[in-house]
Amino acid sequence: MRAVSQPATLTAEAAIATALNILNKWNCTEKEKMAILGVGRSTLHKYQASPGSARLTADLLERISYLLNIHALLRTLFENPDNIYGFVRMPNRSAFFGGKAPMEIMSSGLMTALYEVYKHLDAIRSGEFA
Repeated sequence: MRAVSQPATLTAEAAIATALNILNKWNCTEKEKMAILGVGRSTLHKYQASPGSARLTADLLERISYLLNIHALLRTLFENPDNIYGFVRMPNRSAFFGGKAPMEIMSSGLMTALYEVYKHLDAIRSGEFA
């Protein structure tokens, strides 16, 4: 994949560091982190050790964008940090989640899973309950 043009290395470093911080607060396993970011084990380890080494491909940038937007929605929906960071692990009975926790869907590795979780949370925020 072609890397997205970056104004400075700090941009890639900040993006991947923030994404990894959120994934850590969600208590993600290594496997979940790899699936959500769409990277292999060695790349994940490299980014964890040196976030500035990240190459923001269009795919990685889109995944990080969904991740940041999901996190922002959770911060809007909840005030309690336990809910902000714990919601993704809680089974949800809505039609979309079907009793699964959002993490089960997001960690499928599919970009569409991140999009659908974001879309569903945004509908909850707006009162649509899609």
